[in-house]
Amino acid sequence: MKDWTMAEEVTANGGEVGKPSLLGALSWRIESFFARYRGFIWMVHGAMFLVFLAVMVIPLLLPDPPPGASVFNNFTVLANYVLWGLWFPLLFLSVIVTGRSWCGLFCPMGAASEWMNRIGFQRAIPAWLRWEGTPLVSFVVTTILGQTLGVRDHPEAAAGLFGTTMLFAMMVGLLYGRHKRAWCRHMCPIGRVLGLYSRLGMVLFAPKHRVPGGDIYTEKGICPTMIELSHKKESRHCIECFRCVRTAGEGGVRMHLRHPGAEIEQIRDNRANMAEVWFLFMDTGVALGAFLWLVLPQYQDLRQDLGEWAIANDVAWLTQSGPAWLMSVHPSRHEVFLWADFLLILSFMLGCMALLSLLLAGFTALSAKFAGMVGADAGFRQRFVELGYQYAPIAMGSLVIGLGALLFDPIRFTPLGMAGVHALKGLLFLAALVWSVWLGERILARQGVATRRRWLPLLPGLAGSVAVGLAWWPAIFGL
Repeated sequence: MKDWTMAEEVTANGGEVGKPSLLGALSWRIESFFARYRGFIWMVHGAMFLVFLAVMVIPLLLPDPPPGASVFNNFTVLANYVLWGLWFPLLFLSVIVTGRSWCGLFCPMGAASEWMNRIGFQRAIPAWLRWEGTPLVSFVVTTILGQTLGVRDHPEAAAGLFGTTMLFAMMVGLLYGRHKRAWCRHMCPIGRVLGLYSRLGMVLFAPKHRVPGGDIYTEKGICPTMIELSHKKESRHCIECFRCVRTAGEGGVRMHLRHPGAEIEQIRDNRANMAEVWFLFMDTGVALGAFLWLVLPQYQDLRQDLGEWAIANDVAWLTQSGPAWLMSVHPSRHEVFLWADFLLILSFMLGCMALLSLLLAGFTALSAKFAGMVGADAGFRQRFVELGYQYAPIAMGSLVIGLGALLFDPIRFTPLGMAGVHALKGLLFLAALVWSVWLGERILARQGVATRRRWLPLLPGLAGSVAVGLAWWPAIFGL
């Protein structure tokens, strides 16, 4: 893996051994700044908590925005745009440059969980919480509830979902771990997603003197996300809190900058695992379902058919509204979901998740098989897991384009109009597609496939990326 800030370039006290690279000097300055002022990060957490309260609570106290309200004259519209048009998409894009810096430096939920841990019971973290599937369940449940509650349209729903998530974060901190962030490592619905995409990022915190072997989980030491620092190599669990950084002395951890995607290019050396690959497939699928049910006319046809069937067969409960904590019940805004709506949204999203996951798994299996046929080393399972990571760019780009569509809205009001919106989305998707294919090529190179033979196992990977793009076509160019 190419590292742009080799530790040998700078001594422990900052004196130059040789001429450091430009990025090496930049890394040193960033590291020194945050190491010097890390004692004040709690102030940033406090400020972000106040921002969180303002965005969640103030819209509840205001009347509904009138027709024609905009971000310039209505706080509720502004808060909604800040949440879904800026924070959500830019958070994912930021991991390419800064990794999981949001988690360690800004996130009010992680900070609240850790604050509660200081006064809590500090029990051992149970096995069910440490299960690899827990963050996937958390992400899927939160994503589905976000759709059935209508968090993008109703401030009460957003406050309820985010407020409940905050409560869970505080409860996990109160109960489990000793001076740790069990919530951030094991249960945060967005933390594992950011961790996965941080493998594409430029930032890596690595020990100055690394002990050979893979990453180790430990509840000892200063790392709040249970990383054994002397073995640390991968970035997915690192929240970049800078507590482990030691600018002086021979020990501790240093911040390095590397080219984007470097960790996945060498995924064999960075603890590739089956659970994370399935998480990648499934979170892409459920996010796709969260978008498609809103725009596809086929969904409305299914809804109509189910309603007619319920009436014809006297299944009255399907045509009744459910509880407001489970689905959108806002008669004053002319939106009341019935049980039929809830079950259809749930089934549609889970169906999309299953179909896209199986599709990507099938293409990945073909890539792994073809790679073995043209000389790749290792067994089929290992090749499958490693090649599954090639979809990370296209998956992240899809999330930004589909669920972060508000980010592109301001372009409509420029001379570029909707054509500009579609063009920018198309360029972002194309860049993600090319990057995914490039990562597949690099992974195959690491597997020992000769350059002239890589085209064959690359074809299924290309087909999988194109399939993701076709599925998100309504988000990119409209129906």
